Amino acid sequence: MLKGLIFDVDETLVYYEGYDHREWYEDWVKPELRRHGIDLDYETYRKTVRGDLPRSYVERFGIDHVEFWKLVDEVNLRYRQEMVRLGRIKAFLDVSALDELKKMGLRLAAVSNASQECTEFVLDLFKLRDYFDVVYGKDYSNLDGVKPNPYLVEKALKALEVGPDETLMVGDSAHDILAGKRAGIKTVNVMRFGKVEGADYYVKDLWELIELVKRMGTQSP
Repeated sequence: MLKGLIFDVDETLVYYEGYDHREWYEDWVKPELRRHGIDLDYETYRKTVRGDLPRSYVERFGIDHVEFWKLVDEVNLRYRQEMVRLGRIKAFLDVSALDELKKMGLRLAAVSNASQECTEFVLDLFKLRDYFDVVYGKDYSNLDGVKPNPYLVEKALKALEVGPDETLMVGDSAHDILAGKRAGIKTVNVMRFGKVEGADYYVKDLWELIELVKRMGTQSP
């Protein structure tokens, strides 16, 4: 019996028109790092984000790694605020399906590799936060616990008081699928930008997710 759903946020529920990760880093993050005397090239930064290098790797550039990631997250929040001003943050049209999922009696969590503040910012922007019983952004006490590490997903399971066999992980990326699988959860790839190999289920949008959930069966509201 299905009792819970854990959702990724960026590119699953909301998206950023014209967003390019490298361009974001070069135009927004790198200038701020240089103001703090840090010269970190994009490829090295990308490896820390992908998990190829630990988040603490940046300490060799002369900054405490927790302070480094807080600095990056402050820049990311300013970026999101500017994208709002430009009208370039959008919610996918099918996010209204969250209302139906809540009415089905499911417990919902949102889990993001972005900071707690950045995550809540975009959910509040589109009045989505109230659909979720719990929202988790990255945890500064365990920075390597971001997806594809299952740490945040496992935190959500505990908070929702549901078991892995009663839950689905829903996301658009390989990191979402891996994090779910490592937490022992069946995974759903919402094919916003193509198919991610290894998911247990594939849906084209959240309305199709509702049909999948109905087929699996849920607890009574």
